[in-house]
Amino acid sequence: MHHTEATHSAALFILLVITPVVLLSFYLAAAIRIRSTARWSAWRIASFTAGTALIVASMLPPLADWAHHNLRGHMLQHLFLGMFGPLGLVFGAPGSLLLRSVSSQTARGIMNILRTRPVRFLIHPVTAAFLDIGGMYLLYLTPLYALSMSDPVLFVFLHLHFVLSGYLFTWSVAGPDPAPHRPSRLVRLIVIFVATAAHAILGKLMYGYGFPHAISVSLEETRAAAQWMYYGGDVAEFCIIVGFFSAWFRQRSTLPDGLVDKSPSIRLKK
Repeated sequence: MHHTEATHSAALFILLVITPVVLLSFYLAAAIRIRSTARWSAWRIASFTAGTALIVASMLPPLADWAHHNLRGHMLQHLFLGMFGPLGLVFGAPGSLLLRSVSSQTARGIMNILRTRPVRFLIHPVTAAFLDIGGMYLLYLTPLYALSMSDPVLFVFLHLHFVLSGYLFTWSVAGPDPAPHRPSRLVRLIVIFVATAAHAILGKLMYGYGFPHAISVSLEETRAAAQWMYYGGDVAEFCIIVGFFSAWFRQRSTLPDGLVDKSPSIRLKK
């Protein structure tokens, strides 16, 4: 049993500590190379670095240990993994940097993958919101959270889901990277406000009814965790809205650094 837990702890460490650091290394190398010949925003670099730091910090002591034994610690970890960390990564525009760093043939291949129906369905804001916010309802309002505390495989999966679903949602509604067939700003804005309301309602349900159940946690601790989720979510969602409207008010037809928001005419590396 201890060997199994150690194996899954190692898997979690590789997925959410080693992998983000490696990706950050590639990002920084690409950004430095781009900045030697063209412009790449230092703010983007800082954003991606901060997002990586939050994800890594949430998986290291003392926060990881606190999160495993205290619902408030878990909620702080959840905010770092599923909201603030992905927020930093998305506004670092890694997709735009990737498209500028690879050959035009590879870049077109990436865009063609994004155009396929299964991927278009996955990256649609409604789907992304369902996976992100809907996943939270499933976790906290059912026995799933209690089960994850005793099932190492599920524990690893949930932590990875926090990061991926949080990134997908933020990118789908407000990300600066290219996305073929992206829904209109009105659709994305509606999704943002519905998701924000749904997240707030979940926090109130947890506070008022003591969710999640089937765990040995005092009502005071549960309510404190719910408040952290409620107010922390408000801050993260406000940042998403700011990013959304900042892009809208710029009133450009291009993405950051000269990338055009129409995939057939994206300026790619030759």
